[in-house]
Amino acid sequence: MKIAIMQPTYLPWMGYFDLIDQVDCFVFLDNVQFSRQSWQQRNRVKMPDGLGWITVPVAISGRFGQSIAEAPIKDQAFTIKHSRTVEMNYRRSPYFQRFFPFFEKLLKAAAQLGTLGSLNIQLIEGLVEALGIARRFVRASELQAAGKRTELLAGICCALGAREYLSPLGSAVYLNSELEHMEKHDIRVSFQQYVHPDYPQLFPPFSPYASVVDLIFNTGSEALAVVRAGRRPAYTPEEARLLCVQQVHSET
Repeated sequence: MKIAIMQPTYLPWMGYFDLIDQVDCFVFLDNVQFSRQSWQQRNRVKMPDGLGWITVPVAISGRFGQSIAEAPIKDQAFTIKHSRTVEMNYRRSPYFQRFFPFFEKLLKAAAQLGTLGSLNIQLIEGLVEALGIARRFVRASELQAAGKRTELLAGICCALGAREYLSPLGSAVYLNSELEHMEKHDIRVSFQQYVHPDYPQLFPPFSPYASVVDLIFNTGSEALAVVRAGRRPAYTPEEARLLCVQQVHSET
């Protein structure tokens, strides 16, 4: 079985859904610490002047160290603001009339669950269904895996009986430095290679890395095909390591 493990983020970009689409089981890493002003609580939608942020209000006072699963939503009224922002910026998109009622209903229902983790997970699961991806989901908070970083990932793989782990490329540096935790359990590691495809979008020029809702409102039933168009063969750990070294050299 092949799995991927990611923090549940708010209305994530299309590459997140490519990762989900490639595995047998996707694990929401919801038992790690909440990080303020991260992708956990915000994302971007296309506006006339470029990409603009929408952010979920989260209660933080006196809650240092709270996990994503524990972080409470501070004000349910954010759903009205976010729905209006989406409506204002996407009402002229080709598939607005088809998908906006679904999005508005999904957002409101997910927010009523009360916590950031549950909000993000229910939104992702709903969007996965809308895209047409059939996938099994598990929450890390429901498992008994312990440890930190790669040790925790290996524990989750073992708990689920996974023999393959597909990682986002952004984790390559630390995961490659701790690969022994995977190797001792005979877990094969590879790294997602994704090239962001262009697609028809309002307010040119094209802006990549928007929330997946931008893709859905603009491409409708073709959204999953667009997601898959960006997929490339996964990197081996050695290929990912060399790529990271080249990137460091190019920045110096």
